[in-house]
Amino acid sequence: MDAKFKRVVVKIGSNVLTQADGTLDTARMESLVNQVAQLHQAGVEVILVSSGAVASGRSEMKLQKKLDPVSARQLFSAVGQAKLINRYYELFAKHGMVCGQVLTTKESFGTRIHYLTQKDCIGVMLDNKVVPIVNENDTISVTELMFTDNDELSGLLATMMQAEALIILSNIDGIYDGDPNLPESKVITEIEPKRNLSKFIQTGKSSFGRGGMLTKCNIARKVAEEGITVMIANGKREGILLDLIDKNNQITHTTFIANQKKASGVKKWIAHSESFAKGYVVLNEGATEALSSKASSVLLVGITEVGGEFAKGDIVKILNQEKEELGVGIAQYESQKARECMGKKGVKPFIHYDYLYLD
Repeated sequence: MDAKFKRVVVKIGSNVLTQADGTLDTARMESLVNQVAQLHQAGVEVILVSSGAVASGRSEMKLQKKLDPVSARQLFSAVGQAKLINRYYELFAKHGMVCGQVLTTKESFGTRIHYLTQKDCIGVMLDNKVVPIVNENDTISVTELMFTDNDELSGLLATMMQAEALIILSNIDGIYDGDPNLPESKVITEIEPKRNLSKFIQTGKSSFGRGGMLTKCNIARKVAEEGITVMIANGKREGILLDLIDKNNQITHTTFIANQKKASGVKKWIAHSESFAKGYVVLNEGATEALSSKASSVLLVGITEVGGEFAKGDIVKILNQEKEELGVGIAQYESQKARECMGKKGVKPFIHYDYLYLD
């Protein structure tokens, strides 16, 4: 195999790993593990983000009484994770390979120190030829702090681990230019940065997952803008991973073309940290225009309002006068000091350009 990537994150969706009745599709799991093993032999590092735990646990349980959605998810996940990782362990062992489980939460990406701790953990696994299998820890995640779905988690991992590609496996061949169920609709094979896809995207969610194609596109666009190739493909196709990674094979799928200007590690973290923001600042028209026209920092002289309570080093949102979001960044002042100094000239920037991400 002539592999075009050396490190990839592969997200396997719920509808790939589960059958119509909600039970785990063990044959599909085995096929995907066999492909990962072949990639491993070819020198490709693979980080798996695997859905299927909740669906797997659901198929094992016969509930005595109806549970609320959060409790049901916690229970199914606790049972399903054990079943899922055990199956992966057995399948990789057939190839003489070792896999390891990494359970995480959205909060674990919210501070730089936790972010780097996770990065080091997965890094040492890869260094020792262990295949990381990552999933959200649904047993302790609460609704408002959950990832949108594993697409969001896979995007965070791809940027954190400086992967060359993110592969999102779904149950369709990619992004279509119309309803995928209509025969005249065709897969959009390449998507350039900034292309508007809103008229093409189906907003419905999958049977077992939390997110839909709109979520996948939003994540894919952001990750591609950070210099990582993103591919959305059909995980039920035989040999799909080998075909996507082999330079000599062409398989129908959608590729989000990577921005050639790669972002720094810190900027990649900031790009995915919007939901961790502790506050916001509102910019005047001049400051808003300066940000859109050139690379510049957020200066206190251009700030007209400071909202929320935050400390120095926290993530804050940047808004224009209409309260539309322009981006996020790391505050160099705590909130009270920022209120005291807003509008002043000649002081250090509120957010330095190196710690700023613009939408």
